[in-house]
Amino acid sequence: MNKSFKKGWYVAYTKPKHEMKIHEALSKSHESFLPTKKTLRIWSDRKKWIKTPLFPSYIFIKINSRKEFYRVLSAEGIYNFIRCGENYSLVTEKEINFIKIIVGDEKITDLETLNSSLKVGDVVNINYGSLSGLECQIMNTKNKNKILVKIHSLRQNIIATLPPYYLTPSSLSA
Repeated sequence: MNKSFKKGWYVAYTKPKHEMKIHEALSKSHESFLPTKKTLRIWSDRKKWIKTPLFPSYIFIKINSRKEFYRVLSAEGIYNFIRCGENYSLVTEKEINFIKIIVGDEKITDLETLNSSLKVGDVVNINYGSLSGLECQIMNTKNKNKILVKIHSLRQNIIATLPPYYLTPSSLSA
């Protein structure tokens, strides 16, 4: 670990398909966040909407000390923390709050994540709803207004569908 520890939101890489269980165990002693989305699962005899992780195998954990860092790292099902080069990736409080708003707003649908190397569409401002004031990129797919929100510290993007009247062109896209 880097000699200078920083408090903040770390991204834990977990055992696949164990995110919910690990999140429940960690949330008893730490502030953790597992963003989820509704996914329609279809079996041969039924259909059901279930919650699945927005970022598979990732859990966000707020860590305040080096001792806490190592305690979380040794928890069952945690493989490691995500790194960018030599340093562990820290997600800003602002990015965590944006993710919480996006997954908490029922008018925002079709949540997906994409690799951040994609460059899509115009820059727009959101002027209504819980994401008011957020600037993002827009994607027009199948006559739906999709927004692209960049989470820089994770090198990931979130895509969601918003009502068209939420969006106005940004001065940056002109």
